[in-house]
Amino acid sequence: MTTTFASTPSNPSTGPRTPSVATKLPAVGTTIFTVMSALAAEKNAVNLGQGFPDFDCDPALRDAVTQAMAAGHNQYPPMPGVAALRSAVAEKVAALYDHRYDPTTEITITAGATQAIITIILAIAHPGDEVIVLEPCYDAYVPSIELAGGVVVRVPLTPGTFRPDFDKIRAALSPKTRAIVVNTPHNPSATVWTAAEMRTLEEMLAPTDVLVIADEVYEHMVFDGVRHESVARYPNLAARSFIVSSFGKTYHVTGWKVGYVAAPAPLTAEFRKVHQFNVFTVNTPMQYALAHYMENPSPYLDLPAFYQRKRDLFAEGLARTRFKLLPSAGTYFQCVDISDVSDLGEADFCKWLATEIGVAAIPLSAFYGDGFDQRVVRFCFAKKDETLQNAIGRLAKL
Repeated sequence: MTTTFASTPSNPSTGPRTPSVATKLPAVGTTIFTVMSALAAEKNAVNLGQGFPDFDCDPALRDAVTQAMAAGHNQYPPMPGVAALRSAVAEKVAALYDHRYDPTTEITITAGATQAIITIILAIAHPGDEVIVLEPCYDAYVPSIELAGGVVVRVPLTPGTFRPDFDKIRAALSPKTRAIVVNTPHNPSATVWTAAEMRTLEEMLAPTDVLVIADEVYEHMVFDGVRHESVARYPNLAARSFIVSSFGKTYHVTGWKVGYVAAPAPLTAEFRKVHQFNVFTVNTPMQYALAHYMENPSPYLDLPAFYQRKRDLFAEGLARTRFKLLPSAGTYFQCVDISDVSDLGEADFCKWLATEIGVAAIPLSAFYGDGFDQRVVRFCFAKKDETLQNAIGRLAKL
C-alpha cells in the first residue's frame, strides 16, 4: 500500500501548514463534563457534576508520600508496581472477597482506572471483536474499544431501575464477542448488582470464552449493609475476569491517578505486554505511601458509613424539592427524576440549573450512545457538608 501526502506550494503569506489527520474517534468532542464544569465556574455554581471530592485526603497519607520521597523512592519502580503495594492489594482482596491473587503474577498497579481499562481492551480486543457495554456507562469504555478496532455492542440496562436485562445480554452474545464490561457499584445510576445477578452472569458465560472487564472502582462505597459482589467472589467469573479498582476513589486522591488490575496470571501476562509500553509504570512515592497506608484497613472499611451519611444528608435536603429521588445503593452519586420540576430535556435542564439555580449536575443522556433521555440527572455528593448544604439551599428554590 502506497501512502501519498498532499503537498502545499511554499507561500510565505500563509506560513507553515499543519497536515490534516483522519480522526480515529469521529464521535468524540467536548464532553458534557467539561461543558458543565466550565459553566459552573462561569456562573459560580456549586459543582455537583464531576465525580471527585472537594475535601482533602487523610494527612497521614500525604505525610507517607513525603516520607517515601525523603527515603529515596523517586526512581522507576518495577513495571508491574511496587511489590509491597501489590501484596497489600492481594491481602485486601483475599480478606474481603475470599479469593487470593498472586501479587507477583496477578496484580498490576496502573495509572488510574481509565488507563487500566484501555490497556485491558487493547490487550484482548482484536479488530472486529465485539465488546458488550451496558448503558448508561462510563464514557471511557466506548472510545477504548474503538481505538482497539473492536466493535461496540450496546445493551441497555433496564430503564428506571438500571438492573441488568439478561435476556438482552444473552441475545447480544455472538461468536465474535470477546468481552463484556460490568460496572458495580454502577456509575452513573448508583445501582449495585446482587449475588443472584452475579450468579446469572456466571452461568450465562460458563459455556463461552467471553472475558469480563469488571469495573469495581466504587467497591468500598456500598450502603445500607449491602455487600459488594465482586467478581472475585465467584470462581468461574474470577477465572475469566480483569478486576479494575481505584486508590483515587477509595482514598480521596483522584488526582494521583493510581489504580490496579487483578486478573489470572495468563490474562495478566497479556495485560502487562501492553501496560509496559503505554505507561510502563506508575509514580513511585505514591505507591510506597499507599502500601504503608493500607496496613490499616479502617479507611476503606469505614468508607461505606462515611459516604452513606453524606448520601442521607443530601437526600434529606432533596426530599424538600420536587425532584423524585432514585435509589442510591452505592458510589457517591444520587440520580433524580426531573419530570415534576421541568419540561426541559436532561441536557438543557442541567444548563438551566447551573445558570439559573446555581447548581451543576450531569444529564444521564450523556452516558448513552444515542443520547437516550429519560428525564434523569446525576448529582455527586462526594463534597464537604457545607458544599452540600449550599447546594440544597439553592435547590430548595425548586
